[in-house]
Amino acid sequence: MAATPATKWRDIDDLPKIPANYTALTPLWFLDRAAMVHPTRKSVIHGSREYTWRQTYDRCRRLASALADRSIGPGSTVAIIAPNIPAMYEAHFGVPMCGAVLNCVNIRLNAQTVAFLLSHSQSSVIMVDQELFTLAEESLRLMEEKAGSSFKRPLLIVIGDQTCPPESLNIALSKGAVEYEDFLATGDPNYPWQPPADEWQSIALGYTSGTTASPKGVVLHHRGAYVMALSNPLIWGMQEGCVYLWTLPMFHCNGWCFPWSLAVLSGTSICLRQVSAKEVYSKIVKYKVTHFCAAPVVLNTIVNAPKEDTILPLPHTVHVMTAGAAPPPSVLFSMNQKGFRVAHTYGLSETYGPSTVCAWKPEWDSLPPEAQAKLNARQGVRYTGMEQLDVIDTQTGKPVPADGKTAGEIVFRGNMVMKGYLKNPEANKETFAGGWFHSGDIAVKHPDNYIEIKDRSKDVIISGGENISSVEVENVVYHHPAVLEASVVARPDERWQESPCAFVTLKSGYEKQDHNKLAQDIMRFCREKLPAYWVPKSVVFGPLPKTATGKIQKHILRTKAKEMGPVPRSRL
Repeated sequence: MAATPATKWRDIDDLPKIPANYTALTPLWFLDRAAMVHPTRKSVIHGSREYTWRQTYDRCRRLASALADRSIGPGSTVAIIAPNIPAMYEAHFGVPMCGAVLNCVNIRLNAQTVAFLLSHSQSSVIMVDQELFTLAEESLRLMEEKAGSSFKRPLLIVIGDQTCPPESLNIALSKGAVEYEDFLATGDPNYPWQPPADEWQSIALGYTSGTTASPKGVVLHHRGAYVMALSNPLIWGMQEGCVYLWTLPMFHCNGWCFPWSLAVLSGTSICLRQVSAKEVYSKIVKYKVTHFCAAPVVLNTIVNAPKEDTILPLPHTVHVMTAGAAPPPSVLFSMNQKGFRVAHTYGLSETYGPSTVCAWKPEWDSLPPEAQAKLNARQGVRYTGMEQLDVIDTQTGKPVPADGKTAGEIVFRGNMVMKGYLKNPEANKETFAGGWFHSGDIAVKHPDNYIEIKDRSKDVIISGGENISSVEVENVVYHHPAVLEASVVARPDERWQESPCAFVTLKSGYEKQDHNKLAQDIMRFCREKLPAYWVPKSVVFGPLPKTATGKIQKHILRTKAKEMGPVPRSRL
């Protein structure tokens, strides 16, 4: 007889959870194991600096110890503003080892936005790369200006880098910042860190623009990070001891959780401060790189690199994971022709990074390369660690038919979904409506149950794998003295896949001015107030299409932007 809701559930036993058979899941244990099993294997390489897994473990424990000695622990947030350098990797373990939450800040943001993130997250510590010290300093100035006498200055730690000129480091030290290596020296390499008492405890905080006026703080827990760290290598077929090139910023969704995945495999991280095709090819040959992740814009750079920047044929097959925007089949085809094997994934900050994969099927091997690329351009099926994925009708909430035509919203449910947005109950209510996480992305479901994105219900522009809020760009454009109305949509871009295109209606008295000069002035105006990659690369003047109720019809503008063709790659 089937159990009714009122029936009390019983297991076959009364055996209790005890320390011997139950512990909270956390990716921190992976580092402990890597240091024990492969203590002398290279863990992180950055220029002339090389660390073993034993050394990385010691350094992470020193970081945790030094933070704990300054009363940083559960309930604290530690922000880091840095490119892909060893300290960024170490922060993914050292910060949560003392119980604190790691907040990796996008280094491409402007001071105003960074100030908001640091304030909203209540970061007690700021670790900043020497070349980004002025960004942190300006952000703190803005925070103090706003808070006044109630402002409590965070502990400021500057990360020196031998690959950079020393001037910026010296300036930071002269202004009272603590040098990172000196800070580590105060910590105990045998610090007895403890796993979280509850795997629901937060491990990381990351901000995503979305389409709201302010960025939203995505809170991730230890359990989800653990599951994702195991899912990545399983989905990708990564082998123990792999060599991973850091082309993907670790500040982007915690590097899609690969800092923790590499500890699972005792692999080697090759750091890369700045990404270029020449550096990618060079590092592949020098270090025998087996894997790297990148947005489609980076793949486009690699396939279109001048001959002198390449090293072809590749000495071995290199596995690439791409996400952040739908990669054009032509790019996937070109990568394959050059010896790269591309795995196409899709996900969001709210799902710990990639959470679907276009899982390759053996029967596709016999298809023409162009057909393979077209199939591989789909977003695919759910990750091993993601329990449920579907495409639902936005009106009824029911799954759409798997006909490859009926569009609906992509929704997720499982352990790889965020805890929620920090201090934002209204956004949480909306995004978790009906017991699903709503992605806001519109897709179809094919007969083989592989999903394919067709549009985004939220007007987020994805440029080079980074999210840009069209609403926030519009707000700035509206402040230009010549602008009466503005709407910003995505336009195809030869280099970045997409870039912002502003459609503008001018105020009376400005219509007869030189439109080329006016467009340049609007872009300059935006450049002073927005991150560089948020600035519209094209401005179109004229009346905006509207509904009977006065709402701007963005779908018409998107069509116009597409008809304009892609923004050409700079020839400079």
